[in-house]
Amino acid sequence: MIKRRTTSILIILILFVTGLFNGCDNEPKQNADEEYIKLINEWDNKRIENLKSKTGWLNLAGLYWLKEGENKFGGNNENDIVFPDGKADDFIGSFILNNGQVTLKVNPGVKVYSNNELVTDLIVMPDTSENTTIMDHNNLSWFVIIRDDKVGIRLRDYDSETVKTFNGIDRFPVDTTWRIKAKYIKFETTKIITVPNILGTFSEEESKGEIVFTKNGTTYSLAPIAAGDKYFIIFADETSGIYTYGAGRFLYSNIEDENGNIILDFNKAYNPPCAFSKYATCPIPPKENHLKLSVTAGEKNWGNH
Repeated sequence: MIKRRTTSILIILILFVTGLFNGCDNEPKQNADEEYIKLINEWDNKRIENLKSKTGWLNLAGLYWLKEGENKFGGNNENDIVFPDGKADDFIGSFILNNGQVTLKVNPGVKVYSNNELVTDLIVMPDTSENTTIMDHNNLSWFVIIRDDKVGIRLRDYDSETVKTFNGIDRFPVDTTWRIKAKYIKFETTKIITVPNILGTFSEEESKGEIVFTKNGTTYSLAPIAAGDKYFIIFADETSGIYTYGAGRFLYSNIEDENGNIILDFNKAYNPPCAFSKYATCPIPPKENHLKLSVTAGEKNWGNH
């Protein structure tokens, strides 16, 4: 009886140790030379720097949609717009919305700055203009955003705990097989693709062609959006909502060469702002860009957004 029990324990131990070693063998590894891994690491470090910067997404502290007319704001709960507790004076002033135009009126004795100058009354230029008005108070900063027919205030906290505790984003191992040679194929006539967003509205974007690529013997296509000398791609794949952000990821590529060739580097696929903050507004993948493919490259999900 004792012998059988001892033998059973030994077998269990052997299986357990074997499982550990097999598990180690199955751990995903980098599949690239040192130079390419260094290149992606540098890209990733720059990405983290941008996220943590004053204009990054990690310090967002509020998004407030304005109603027509007066919108009182400050740290006190009696305001129409209540800034984070302990971060602002009780009654800072008012935003006056009049047919899409926002005017700031600051209460006497309250210090609000724009371009390092103390302001009391100011016509505010939104983020859709070339000279967006940035307003500062204590460690807070804000500006006006316009999204479709909605006008809002986006607030930043330069003393954000999220920025202080942020230590990067989990990524899939760098893998050169996800740096794919693709073809840009022009349409005979320009198509319109519908790009939804998390606000429940959508925009219509012109698409003059599609990017076609092959992975593991299967051909896929993506609808890019022209962005200067690059293409911007919003895509979802079979990892979305499991390992990666549920509402998809972003990717940029260079435009095609004279032969229509494009490089799609999914190692540079990254999370949209909404993956980091509930105060961001993001486009989500159009139906054309839902890939029946597990893109195990680029950034994984972050936090609980």
